Amino acid sequence: MIHLVLHLPEEAILGGPVHMRWMYPFERYLKRLKDYVRNAAKPEGSIAEGYVVDEALTFCSRYFDDVEMRFNRPDMNDDGIHPTRKLSVFESQCKPLGKQSYVELDNNARDKAEFYILNNSPELEPYLNEHKQELHVRLREGCYNINEVHRTEFAAWFFEKIYAMHRMQAPEVTTELLSLSSKTNMVVSSYPACIVNGVRFVTHEHDFRLRTQNSGVSVPGTGQEMFYGQLQEILEFSYLNGFSVVLFRCKWFKCDSKHMVTENNITSIDINGEAYKDDHFILASQAKQVFYVADPSRGPNWRVVQHVKHRSIWDITDDGLSDIDLLQHNSSSNFTLFVDLGNLQEINLLRRDQDVIPIVQPVINASRHVTDDSSFLNDVMKWNFLTKKTRA
Repeated sequence: MIHLVLHLPEEAILGGPVHMRWMYPFERYLKRLKDYVRNAAKPEGSIAEGYVVDEALTFCSRYFDDVEMRFNRPDMNDDGIHPTRKLSVFESQCKPLGKQSYVELDNNARDKAEFYILNNSPELEPYLNEHKQELHVRLREGCYNINEVHRTEFAAWFFEKIYAMHRMQAPEVTTELLSLSSKTNMVVSSYPACIVNGVRFVTHEHDFRLRTQNSGVSVPGTGQEMFYGQLQEILEFSYLNGFSVVLFRCKWFKCDSKHMVTENNITSIDINGEAYKDDHFILASQAKQVFYVADPSRGPNWRVVQHVKHRSIWDITDDGLSDIDLLQHNSSSNFTLFVDLGNLQEINLLRRDQDVIPIVQPVINASRHVTDDSSFLNDVMKWNFLTKKTRA
């Protein structure tokens, strides 16, 4: 057994997670079948009857729409249905958990949060490019940091431009766009936990007192790099007309070669190094959950990053088949099949490339039929006599 331990790390690297190749699911199912046994003298019959009863109850329960069962019961991390918005940032919503509190941000943190929301709105890309072009014309590249000026002045420029277009009754200025151009409230709502896209997130302050871990976050970069951090605050910014955006304030770890090492598909990161101290915010819809496991081989401040795939959550790519009606196993298609048989009588089914072969119908002798039971029995006796004689 001591020698077996030496091969376990290599097996984990080659085979991947253990839960994808262990036998526990089958052993648990065998335990379930054993629970069906009520008569120890006939275990096979008890298992068969129990299985049939379970299948029958499962089949019948699918017709009870007004009764809560395990088939229609909502998931534990169900965040509900959020209203559809034209601007994608307003779809960054969550189901808050815990006690709601109010936080008053300073002007610097508020401006950074508002610019992050505006800069991560794909619908505002034309306005962002237009403002940058004006800055390149108005300012010289060597004397000013164009990106810094763009970050500090875009919100005010965007507000003036949208309201000028609104006064001119421009059709592209919608209620959502008008609300997004306005300032948010100085007081924002804060929550200790929330559910986003079926995943539960908990702030590190609240998560630190629990045995579970739900505060690890990761965000993909523009290339192949990944950024890792811990969730510090869950903030909900309110706009005009009842619109809101949920942001995560995170502590980001340094991801350079000195503080993050990847060997044998295992990523270890130093959580003691903090990066991007002026860029803490991300949209709640952008966060991906990760777990940090202690890495004793590198030191007390090192953690192994564990990516997870949550139950009942799949990453489905958009391949252009969203408009095609597909037949699923649990719902029927509403596509109507229509076959035009109007021209069926005009189709000539006679082949001209082959000679006609007449088929003579055999004549059935209807005069020979059984009219008496005695004659039928005599025929049977004759047949048995001939059979015995032939065998002799």
